Amino acid sequence: MTDSKTLPPKKVIVVGGGFSGLAMACQLKQNLRCDDFVVYDRGSGYGGTWRANTYPGCGVDIPAVLYSLSFAPNPDFTNLFPKQSEVLNYIDGVVSQLNLSRHLVGNTNWIGGYWNENTKTWSVKLRDLKTGQEYFQTCSVLISAVGALTDPMPFNAAGKDRFTGEIIHTARWDHSVSLRDKNIVVIGNGASATQVVPTIAEEARSITQFIRSPQYFLPGGGNTDITPLWQMAFRYIPGVLFLLRLLTFLYLETSTPQFNLTDTGAKMRKQTSDISTSYIKESAPEKYWPLLMPKSEVGCKRRVFDHSGYVPSLQRDNVHLTNDPVESLHERSVSTKSGTEYPADVIVLANGFSLTQFDADLRGRHGRTRTEHWKDMGYIEAFNTIGMSGFPNFFYILGPNSGRGHTSVVHSIENYAGLITRVIKPIITGSALCVEPKLQSEKVYNEKVQNALSKTVFTDSCNSWYIDSKTGRNWVVYPWSSFYMLWTTQMAGLGDWYYEVSSSALASCDTTYQRRPNC
Repeated sequence: MTDSKTLPPKKVIVVGGGFSGLAMACQLKQNLRCDDFVVYDRGSGYGGTWRANTYPGCGVDIPAVLYSLSFAPNPDFTNLFPKQSEVLNYIDGVVSQLNLSRHLVGNTNWIGGYWNENTKTWSVKLRDLKTGQEYFQTCSVLISAVGALTDPMPFNAAGKDRFTGEIIHTARWDHSVSLRDKNIVVIGNGASATQVVPTIAEEARSITQFIRSPQYFLPGGGNTDITPLWQMAFRYIPGVLFLLRLLTFLYLETSTPQFNLTDTGAKMRKQTSDISTSYIKESAPEKYWPLLMPKSEVGCKRRVFDHSGYVPSLQRDNVHLTNDPVESLHERSVSTKSGTEYPADVIVLANGFSLTQFDADLRGRHGRTRTEHWKDMGYIEAFNTIGMSGFPNFFYILGPNSGRGHTSVVHSIENYAGLITRVIKPIITGSALCVEPKLQSEKVYNEKVQNALSKTVFTDSCNSWYIDSKTGRNWVVYPWSSFYMLWTTQMAGLGDWYYEVSSSALASCDTTYQRRPNC
């Protein structure tokens, strides 16, 4: 564009300021001693989903001790499963501690990235969301820390324009809208809906929740407040917080075998299913049991841990659950497929997210696009979830097949940020110009991933957003244990990566890194 401008170059550009971007910024600052980087985010600060999601009841379903960075433990959480404000306060504390605010540029959208073979740099196209101004900035290393659960799923029911009430997505909550004594329609029954429904039930006149498919609901933590005495122990007694973190990690890891299609896995899934069934029958009205009990395999979709008391809240007279699909909207009501009409002053959308984290126009060597690369490979993939052949110095955090179904996502983020740190160190220090995974290594790795997934419940056996509708491949889930992830990211060698070595390194006979054949 003619009105585009160019900013001074940076050594590293990180796109995304959530936990992934924060972890990478910490690695650059602490382990690589690199200060020449910038973090771009569409929000106004660090936090990602924890800054964007402020709906009533928003919180974590993984113990807080693991929902924090290992090098920045937090002794001040007041609950084992803290709410959004505490998580965001923790993130802001880490940012302040490491003076990372000056590296963040907020209210900025990533449009594209274009590799320049002559200069061995990326030209990154960005847009200021406040002014609409587009501009370019070059960097040696480009890291996508863009999360998957960012952009709300569109809601396009017939008659939407004539609805005179408020329509709010959980990820774009409008706190100026009062819910007191209102007739509220909630669309969706995933983790967000499970948290918001019981939280707003006490002030709403009525809640009608529309669901599609049942979830596995498991009992939550109940009263899990962390007392000041425990907080003092975490802060002042060496090793207590670390030991609790280790024990929690090991406990969560014991659930890994239940996702395998083995006799042991089947028994574990049956136990989980029985727990879910018992919980529903003990806590929910009998009329809702058929709507709450899934027929799919445990783990095929993410399990919902009911820390907010969603299932018991269905006992309330003002809460109604139905799977009768919404057909159309009227001025102050919604109509369903069966012809039933429900009053609605406010519609809360808990219908999930559009998967837009790969929408940026990414072009590697010879102008080859990311879409073309994946078409040739056969499906969405990356080597070790972080890199792609033909896209030098480009990396994902929480890229394809990095997701976990049983433990903290922050653990995965740290591992992959650590792997990227190991891989790019020669680029940052100047002993190499660029690095990318070997094409054959990338192919072999992802064949192993898909083969491993075929032996788990993470297949296309249920309607899950984990599955790419075009290929039928699971592009989200990491199929192995956290111990294997730790080995491959933090301990295994880097022989699957090609480095293009700088002339200064050649002059000093530095042959530490494998060089591309044409370099």
